[in-house]
Amino acid sequence: MSLTTRLALLFALLTATLLIVVMLVQGAAVEGHLRELDDQELSGKVTLIKTLLHRAEPYRTLRQRLDDAFIGHDALAVVLRDAEGTVVYAIRPEFFGEKPLAEDVLPETPTLWDKGGKQYLGLATTVEALDFWSQPTRLRALVGLDVSHHLLFLQQVRKRLWIDIYFAVIVAALFAVFAAHRGLAPLRRVTATARNLSADGLGERLAERSAPSEVRALVVAFNGMLERLDSSFRRLSDFSADIAHELRTPISNLMTQTAVALSHTRSPDEYREVLASNLEEYEHIARMVSDMLFLAQAENGVLPRSLEAVNLADEARALIDFYEALAEEKEVRIVLAGEASVTGDRLMIRRALSNLLSNALRHSGSGSLVEISITAEAGLATLAVTNHGDTIPSDQLSQIFERFHRASPERYRHGEGAGLGLAITRSIVETHGGRIEVTSDAGVTTFTLHLPLAPAAASANVTET
Repeated sequence: MSLTTRLALLFALLTATLLIVVMLVQGAAVEGHLRELDDQELSGKVTLIKTLLHRAEPYRTLRQRLDDAFIGHDALAVVLRDAEGTVVYAIRPEFFGEKPLAEDVLPETPTLWDKGGKQYLGLATTVEALDFWSQPTRLRALVGLDVSHHLLFLQQVRKRLWIDIYFAVIVAALFAVFAAHRGLAPLRRVTATARNLSADGLGERLAERSAPSEVRALVVAFNGMLERLDSSFRRLSDFSADIAHELRTPISNLMTQTAVALSHTRSPDEYREVLASNLEEYEHIARMVSDMLFLAQAENGVLPRSLEAVNLADEARALIDFYEALAEEKEVRIVLAGEASVTGDRLMIRRALSNLLSNALRHSGSGSLVEISITAEAGLATLAVTNHGDTIPSDQLSQIFERFHRASPERYRHGEGAGLGLAITRSIVETHGGRIEVTSDAGVTTFTLHLPLAPAAASANVTET
């Protein structure tokens, strides 16, 4: 069942329920009012009878006086009995039925009864009159009114109300269908947009201002989803193009070297030299594939990692020893200051630090200084790697952690020089719940890692503070 149909049925049901409740309440009020009018009329007839009988006139003129008084009162029934039960006057006694006439069972309060498909209201009371000898005597009076016209009126009103409710419910349902159709128009636009989505058409957006407040959140979320999809597809497209570009060079080198080697007969040493060159290209491709696999695992949150306390200063010292030969070759001095411990995977954290340190050494000027500064504050360990060399353009800083991005075309074509090192570093840091920042100005470039302190180190830091 569609949402429009559900809303229409619900609206029709609510309308019918409300109208029925109103009809019942109003019907009860009208019925009570009519009953009150009938009670008043009955009381008036009883008073009239008592007034007529109270006059000092004997039985012989009683019938004439009562007949004259009740001319035109076609809905009135009166029966008068004396003390012996003899009927001394009667008008329309058939209203009462046999039992009230025979046994005088009517109470002295207004009572309703049905007879012959009609409804009557009556009571029994005692009145005083003069007998044939002009002596006061008591008479038993049965007074009744035909109130069927009120019952008929109520039945007609209820019938008309039921017909009105029937048509009102139909109109309400049609109006609900129209309102729901108009109100759900933004959802239909969302559906149409989703139906037409493709990798080449993710730039379409829904108008947020024209959407009603109830649907605006959905429209905003849908536009946000489109934005994320568009961004993801662009990154995927760029990534695919970058992969093709990066793999084309080593594969082209392999094909060229192999073709040259096969162009004529060569000595074993020459074949060995070609194979050694091909091996370097294979290693380059293997590293690239491994790095891309690492990034894919990081983005999907499936990186295998162990949790242990990692002393950043110890890892930095080990890396300084490892890169000592490269630093000496470039006449670059590495200095380390500070100490802090974090919780994470030792090998992954060492790889992130290694990427930063090797990057700093490659881009440091001869005779310059690479500084590694470690601090602990506010539950975070901060490690900054600073080198002195070329300034990274400001428009490149926001893209420097993207895959295959190179701030300079002169970067080396091996290892992290393929443009994956900083992307890997960011993935490792974010996997450990941290963040990475970069600043570059006046030839000084600083990469800063922020990682949560190990619990013991964080407690000690708080105590010292």
